[in-house]
Amino acid sequence: MSTGKINVAVENIFPLIKKFLYSDHEIFLRELVSNATDATLKLKHLTNIGEAKVEYGSPYVEVKIDEEGKKLHIIDQGVGMTEEEVRKYINDIAFSGAEEFLDKYKEAGKESGIIGHFGLGFYSAFMVAKKVEIITKSAIDQDAPAMHWECDGSPEFTLTETEKNTHGSEIILHIADDSEEFLKKSRIQELLSKYNKFMPIPIKFGTTEEEIPLPEDAAEDAEPETKTVDNIINNPNPAWTKQPTELEEKDYKGFYRELYPMQFEEPLFHIHLNVDYPFNLTGILYFPRLNQDMNAQRDRIQLYQNQVFVTDNVEGIVPEFLTMLRGVIDSPDIPLNVSRSYLQADGAVKKISSYITRKVADKLNQLFNDDRADFEKKWNDIKIVIEYGMLSEDKFFEKAQKFALYPTVDGSFHTFDELQEKIKEKQTDKDGKLVVLYASEQDKQHQYIKAAKAKGYDVLLLDSPIVPHLIQKIEGEKENISFVRVDGDHVDNLIKKDEDQISKLSDEEKETLKTTLEETIANKSYNVQLQPMDSGSAPFIITQPEFMRRMKEMQQTGGGGGMFGMGNMPDMYNLVVNTNHELVSEILNTKTKKKQERLIKQSLDLARLSQGLLKGAELTDFVKRSYDMIK
Repeated sequence: MSTGKINVAVENIFPLIKKFLYSDHEIFLRELVSNATDATLKLKHLTNIGEAKVEYGSPYVEVKIDEEGKKLHIIDQGVGMTEEEVRKYINDIAFSGAEEFLDKYKEAGKESGIIGHFGLGFYSAFMVAKKVEIITKSAIDQDAPAMHWECDGSPEFTLTETEKNTHGSEIILHIADDSEEFLKKSRIQELLSKYNKFMPIPIKFGTTEEEIPLPEDAAEDAEPETKTVDNIINNPNPAWTKQPTELEEKDYKGFYRELYPMQFEEPLFHIHLNVDYPFNLTGILYFPRLNQDMNAQRDRIQLYQNQVFVTDNVEGIVPEFLTMLRGVIDSPDIPLNVSRSYLQADGAVKKISSYITRKVADKLNQLFNDDRADFEKKWNDIKIVIEYGMLSEDKFFEKAQKFALYPTVDGSFHTFDELQEKIKEKQTDKDGKLVVLYASEQDKQHQYIKAAKAKGYDVLLLDSPIVPHLIQKIEGEKENISFVRVDGDHVDNLIKKDEDQISKLSDEEKETLKTTLEETIANKSYNVQLQPMDSGSAPFIITQPEFMRRMKEMQQTGGGGGMFGMGNMPDMYNLVVNTNHELVSEILNTKTKKKQERLIKQSLDLARLSQGLLKGAELTDFVKRSYDMIK
């Protein structure tokens, strides 16, 4: 038996392990099971090259709970250690690694978003244990005695020879009083499923009952028998570790259900990532059906490192617009234990991010070219990702020109080049600028859409929450293009032509009419504009200036309008009055002030009603007034 001090600094490290990672104590199990897996894979390599003269067999890692003895066991059938190796790896290398980890963690600070908390390794056991034992026997030096290492979190350890018939290591954690949750089967099952679900070595956790299939000639009422089998909690060969040629569509869908067992809708399609130069990256990304809600999804992309779960917060690793997807990425080249701000500046991460963006763009382009009709059917489910990508990533914007679609209110779809070609003849204004008309709410803006279509114009249906930002970007990227929402002005003003309508009213009559309207309405939110239009057009039309409305919408969905100081400005509207409508002439020529005011208020409220602007007490008054008028 020998005793000794692990390191002169050890008195400080154990309190730090608990103090700095108090909210992440659960990672101890991931670290210890990962170590056990590494030891097993190392033995596989050594047997393959002939350095270990033992049979590799079909090893597994076992996790056992001794609730009565308040102990947790992690047992592997890996390479094991001699006395010298215990001193080297446990007392020196593992300790130094833990010390380095804690130094990094302290420097970065708890709030800076450390990725993964990887690297604490063996000493993570002391996050939950008051004493830790190791019983280990070397698979390489089979004549060396088995060793028993023990430490209670003080600087001293003991190391003695012991009996062990098989190679490998067993870690025994004497669980501390404040960590007894880790003696509960359900808690350990939860952690193994979370962190070690796809580890490359089978992980056994207890046993389970399995039905024995009935023979073909069994009676109809025969009850199947059961047998007790090992409860293997992981899939050592998940789909992303295989080549795409090894997988069929059913395999991808099956893996999606394995990742997200509570998702009952199948994904629209998948993208298999597989590259080994200039960085290593494997994974599978899935496009789920997405609604207009851009908030964080419940089921997110999971980051793994060598099949060990790290996090499901991939911000800074995956381009932001792709965080709405689901699936897995696995890369040993993504630095862990660093802040997210560091990640964004890391060269390897930048290359990985660019690669993922390119692969997604290429896949979308392939789907568009292979079956355009099917792509159009899926557009509403995937457009939010594509539009967000176009807005946030310049390279994706360029690639998306080939497959991004612009649907019309009639249900047809066009690429931007196709759209330009289709509308250029009728929707080019007198200054040579192409005007793209769009609606954001088809039912609400129906009268404006109808008026535009009557003139032969095409109207797009762009209803994503980021549309104001996106069209601003498109206008900046393309020359002589302007987007105008169909209710942004009267139809004759949306696309300025050389044709001018003649007003039935004289200048003097128009001045009188405008003064009367402004005095009666007395609402500074409405800017009265007199406009000669076709006599069949509505007498009063409410529009909202494109620029101001767009800036406000951009500010509401993040940025944009705030730059111009418009974020908190009240809504402003144009009240466009058709000077050629007979009702407007009647308003002008009515001798009774009371009747004149009633006609103005009723006409204004009808216009407001059509825009959804009439609410509350004003709507109640309007309904009452309308009934009074038809008595």
